[in-house]
Amino acid sequence: MNTQERIAYWQNHPDLDPALREELMNLTEQQKEDAFYKDVKFETAGMRGLMGVGPNRLNIHTVRKATQGLANWLKKNGKELPSCVIAYDNRYNSKEFAYDSARMLASSGVKAYVFDSLRPTPELSFAVRYLHCDAGIMITASHNPKEYNGYKVYDENGCQLIPPLAQQVIDEIDLLPDMLALKPVVGIDNELIQIVNTEVDEAYYNEVLGITMRKDLNKDFRIAYSPEHGASYVPVKTCLTRAGYDVHDVVSQKDPNPAFANTKSPNPEVEAAYEGVLALAKEIDAELLLVCDPDGDRMGVGVKHNGEYILLNGNQTGAVLMEYILMTLKELGKMPAHPTVYNTIVTSDIGKAVAESYGAECIQTLTGFKYIGDQVKRAEISGDHDYVFGYEESYGSLVKPFVRDKDATQACLMLAEACAYYRSQGKTLYDVVFDIFARVGAYADKQINISLPGADGARKLQQLMGGLRETDLKELAGVKVIRKEDYKLRKAYDAEGEHDLLGHDISDVLKYFLEDGSYVCVRPSGTEPKCKIYLSTKADTYEEALAKIEKYGEAASVYLQ
Repeated sequence: MNTQERIAYWQNHPDLDPALREELMNLTEQQKEDAFYKDVKFETAGMRGLMGVGPNRLNIHTVRKATQGLANWLKKNGKELPSCVIAYDNRYNSKEFAYDSARMLASSGVKAYVFDSLRPTPELSFAVRYLHCDAGIMITASHNPKEYNGYKVYDENGCQLIPPLAQQVIDEIDLLPDMLALKPVVGIDNELIQIVNTEVDEAYYNEVLGITMRKDLNKDFRIAYSPEHGASYVPVKTCLTRAGYDVHDVVSQKDPNPAFANTKSPNPEVEAAYEGVLALAKEIDAELLLVCDPDGDRMGVGVKHNGEYILLNGNQTGAVLMEYILMTLKELGKMPAHPTVYNTIVTSDIGKAVAESYGAECIQTLTGFKYIGDQVKRAEISGDHDYVFGYEESYGSLVKPFVRDKDATQACLMLAEACAYYRSQGKTLYDVVFDIFARVGAYADKQINISLPGADGARKLQQLMGGLRETDLKELAGVKVIRKEDYKLRKAYDAEGEHDLLGHDISDVLKYFLEDGSYVCVRPSGTEPKCKIYLSTKADTYEEALAKIEKYGEAASVYLQ
C-alpha cells in the first residue's frame, strides 16, 4: 500500500484504538505523511519512535504487531513453553505497552514475566538470565525526548538482538497481515503471566555490589545524584548507600515523571541535563555528581576540581573507569590472562591507548552495545578473551557482564570508588584525565548532530550518505585522508588499494582516518531522525587537540549540507 492507502485503511478499520482514531482526524497532511509513509522498523534490536497514530509511530497496534512477531519466533525457535520477561520505564504508555505485551505473549502460549513497576534496562537484561527466559522486552526510548517511546528485544543471554536474530523476528512480523486486528485474548491474571517484584531486585543489587575492587576506602565525601525522573533512582541510590557513600538526591527530579517536568533534558549527553544536579552539588559542596538517563543505562559525570565543577564527556569517563580498573587489577595481582576491553568504531582512540598501556587488547565493534554483549558471549565460548570493561562514547558502560547491556548502576558505583581512591591520592577524576593524556597523548572529541525529521528528512539523509560515498575525499582542512572505511560496503580504501572490511555486520557508516591520527565518522542515528558526525583528534596537549576538533568540524560541515 502507498501512503494514502495506508491512511484510508487505518481511518476505516473498525478495530483502530478510539483515541488514535481521534488523533488521526486532527493530523495535518504533512503529519499524516510522516506517520504513514513507512512502518516503524527494528533498527536497534527493536523499535523506537514518536508516539502516536500510524504504522511509523509507537502505539498499541505497532507494539502488538512486534510482540506477536516475537511470540511466533519464540514458538518456532524456543522451548515447548518459551518465556519472556518485560520491564518498562517512566514514559507515557510504557506500563500500558508492557502489560499489553504480556497479555499478547500469554495469548500465544508464551510465559510472560512482567515487573510490577518501572525498572532500568540493565536490570531487565539481568532478569532474562536470572529467570532463565528465552527473551526480554524493555519498553523505553532511553534518553530520547518525552514524545518518544521504544521497544527493545533481548535474547536468552540478556543481549539486545544482533542483526541476524533481529531479522528473524522482523520476518515473523512481516508475515502478519493486519496489525489492527491483533488483540490479546487473555487478561493480566492469566496463569501464563507472573508479576515480578523484589526478588530480582535483590539478586541484581547483590551482583552490583560485588563489583567493588577496594574495600577500605575513605568515603567521606558527598555525591549529588539525579535519575532525571527515570527508572534508575531506586537501584542507584540503594547500591551507593549500601556501599557506604553519602548520596544526595535532586529532590525535584527523583520521582518518575513521563513529561520530565523538572529537567530541561533527560539526556546525559546534553549539558542542560545537569542544571539540577549542579545546583545541588554547589549547595552541599559535593565532590562528585552523577546523572542517569530515564532507563538507567547511561551515566553522566561531573567533578569538583579547583573549586569548579567540570563535566566529563563519555570518552573521558570511559577512559577514567578503564584506567582505574586496569590499574587496580595490576596492583592487586588480579589481571587475567587475556585482558580485553571493548568499545565501538566511533569511540575515541584514547580507550585503545589506555588498554594497550596495561597490556590489554581493545576490540572495537559497530555502534550499539548489543555488539559488545555479543562479544561477551563469543569470548565465553572461545576462552580467548577475558572481559575487563566495555563502553561507548555515548555515556554507556558495563563493568561486569552479569548484565549484557550498558549499566549505569554499575558505572555509578565504580566511578564513586574511583573518586574515593584518587581522592586518597590527592587527585580529582579530572586530574586522572590529564594523567592519562600525559602518558598516552591528549585526545579531544566532539559530536555534531544534523536533525532530519520526517519523510523529507529520511530522503535528505539518504542523499547525504549517497553523496559522501560518491565523493573522493582526499583531505580535510589541509590534512591528508589516509584511509576510508565503508561499513555498508564492508570495504576499506587506503594507499595500498581496496580491502575487505571483515568482522563486522553491514552498517551505514563512513569513517575517514587522517594523517595526524584524527578521524571523522558519519552515520545515521539508529534511534532518532539525525545524522551523527563523530570527530576525534590527538595532539601533544589538550588545547591543541581541541583546536583540531574545531578546524575539522568546520571543514566537515561543508560536505554535510
